[in-house]
Amino acid sequence: PTPTFTPTPTPTPGPTPDGFYREVRVPILLYHHISQPPPGANIIRRELSVPPEQFEEHLRYFKREGYATITLRDLVYYLTLGKPLPEKPLIITFDDGYADNYYNAFPLLKKYGFKATFFIITDFIDQRRPDFMTWKQIEEMAQAGMEIGAHGRDHSDLKGRPLDYLVWQILGSRQTLEAHGIEPRFFSYPFGHYDDEVIKVLHSAHFWGAVTVHPGTLQTYEDVFRLKRIRVNGRESLSLLVAKVNYWLSH
Repeated sequence: PTPTFTPTPTPTPGPTPDGFYREVRVPILLYHHISQPPPGANIIRRELSVPPEQFEEHLRYFKREGYATITLRDLVYYLTLGKPLPEKPLIITFDDGYADNYYNAFPLLKKYGFKATFFIITDFIDQRRPDFMTWKQIEEMAQAGMEIGAHGRDHSDLKGRPLDYLVWQILGSRQTLEAHGIEPRFFSYPFGHYDDEVIKVLHSAHFWGAVTVHPGTLQTYEDVFRLKRIRVNGRESLSLLVAKVNYWLSH
């Protein structure tokens, strides 16, 4: 059934009374699988799969270089209210909600004292899909300080879709997370596709912002629903990831 839906103003924190326009360079990393790609995996799966030892190498580097992880909520509080950020902020995100995020990424994040944001495809959880996390695991991560966001009900492309379908996908995924004690404030666009209508529905469904697959690190108050991310490719070396991050920090 389609959830009932009444458009209401978004509760996004308002701009400061002095009306400051804020922008900040924050790398937002995009991961998918934290595991070895399965035998015979195609090139896409190999690129989306970062082995655990490689992921730990990334975390070790960012820790050594003085980066401090923040949540998307922290970023939006800075952009809208001026709440201070650490000197070298970093946001780590995971799309889809794979089980290897819980078994492999979560313990390493805790080991290094890092936070991360996990975007969940809600209809894939607890549906006899062993590749995906369970609600119990997602709830455990949320209680441990990880940020949980929405990635739609079934990873369908939302661009150009009718309003009732957008409501079903966006509000439906939000309500499912809320039923498990999680209040999602951020959305990851399936396939990175979106349009103005999608953003309007996100506003009305009380989301504070959304992440894209547009490369870059310059995050602005005007574009909290178009936050930029840097894709992490499992076939690339640490030095190449560092080069990408440093390039986008200066461009």
